Amino acid sequence: MIRNALTVGAWTMGSRVLGFLRDILIAAMLGAGPAADAFFVALRLPNLFRRLFGEGAFSAAFIPAYAGTLAHEGDVPARRLAEEIASIMVIGLFALMLLGMVFMPVLLDALAPGFRAEPAKFALAVRLSRITFPYLWLICLCALFAGVLNARGRFTTASAAPILFNICIIGALFVLHRAGQRVPEALAYGVALSGIVQFALLGRAMARAGVPLRLHRPRLTPGARIVLRRLGPGLIGAGVTQINLTVDTIIASLLPNGTVSVLYYADRVNQLPLGVIGAALATALLPSLSRQFRRGETEAARGTLNRAIEFGLLLTLPGAAALGAIGLPIMRTLFAHGAFSGADAARSAAALAAYAAGLPAFVLVKLFTPGFFARGDTKTPVKIGIGAVAINLGFNLALMHPLQQVGIALSTSIAAWFNVGMLAFLLAKRGDFIADARLTGRIARIAIACAVMAAGLLLLRGAGVMGWPAPLGLVLLVAGGTAIFALVGLAIGAFRVDELRILLRRPPPLDPAAQAG
Repeated sequence: MIRNALTVGAWTMGSRVLGFLRDILIAAMLGAGPAADAFFVALRLPNLFRRLFGEGAFSAAFIPAYAGTLAHEGDVPARRLAEEIASIMVIGLFALMLLGMVFMPVLLDALAPGFRAEPAKFALAVRLSRITFPYLWLICLCALFAGVLNARGRFTTASAAPILFNICIIGALFVLHRAGQRVPEALAYGVALSGIVQFALLGRAMARAGVPLRLHRPRLTPGARIVLRRLGPGLIGAGVTQINLTVDTIIASLLPNGTVSVLYYADRVNQLPLGVIGAALATALLPSLSRQFRRGETEAARGTLNRAIEFGLLLTLPGAAALGAIGLPIMRTLFAHGAFSGADAARSAAALAAYAAGLPAFVLVKLFTPGFFARGDTKTPVKIGIGAVAINLGFNLALMHPLQQVGIALSTSIAAWFNVGMLAFLLAKRGDFIADARLTGRIARIAIACAVMAAGLLLLRGAGVMGWPAPLGLVLLVAGGTAIFALVGLAIGAFRVDELRILLRRPPPLDPAAQAG
């Protein structure tokens, strides 16, 4: 499972690196003003659906059903289930896309109510949203293709596809802007183009895997009903973090110009460990847990979840500590160029520290929810998710004015920790999660190593390392922090080198019969 997560994580890392390049270009050309706010709001809905369907709700509803059908009934019934879902999605999502484009002003009134006070900004946001909205239809279909491939143990193509999102936006930015197109419109066309390219890539991968899907007249068969019944609740249960970030956008639109943008850039940096580690582990974890629970291997499932949590915290706790300690140097080095000022970087860094406080929780949510979904329980995460959204909204309203963007980010982190606590408590109550001695011991040691690393980073920062040329200073800070954590972690047993070597070995090819069984 962790080897599969490393495969997903490696491709996700490539996508995030390109994403940083994309955001550096956007920050330099648009800064954190009204045009940037309009584009990021236009990106919010397609991005929300990409993350919900690609990393959350759809995978949680579809993969257990598809993997179970494949394991117990064979290839033909599994393919039939995928074709039934595809036929329903093509029609239903196309209708949703058309309605969204027609009623976009109404949608934006809900998503960014503060924009109405500036007619030009609102009109630009509507125009950009209509350009990007077709991406929503295509990327949801891509999530279906990715779910089929992942359930069959093929993670590479589905993990590589998001790289095309960034390549298309960067390419459109250069080609269309040089051809006379304004920067916001060029970015929006790049988003739409990326949906077409990703759809083509994953469709080809499906054909090469021997599972091309044919469309039929949409029918609500028993298998399709199960998937759709789980999908609705899963949109909340698996997507609480994304829904909370959308709430953040709504609240930020009511604050001064640039708040939406500085929150976006802070979230982008926070999303690096979250996307690479959390999404990768969750993508690989769900098929493993689904198979183990179906076979009655409860003890094995507990062990799988414990190791996923251990591995996730080994990477996210140091990330959270580092982002809190050197957030300002990171934001200044990455984004404080061109139209993005030093003051904008400082505002983003403050929000980043608040987001980083919830980073381990954001990842743990992605690891605990598959424990429910693997048993077909989507209702429990929904109930907890609704509570988390309510907590986030309440803290947002209380903190938005005294703390501005920091209050918005901090509210999201508080809600994430509530979500994790409730998920872990209920999984433990039903016996599906018991923290073993290795996990509890490792968490304590990882936390100690993180505290020492954070202190070291603050000392290095205070010693004037950032007085060096900008990229070099940040590189020295990152290298120094990594070295401190590695040395302390090895010394106190937070991790072992031999375990990492085992995880990094290339696994033997899967036996098709064993994979199906």
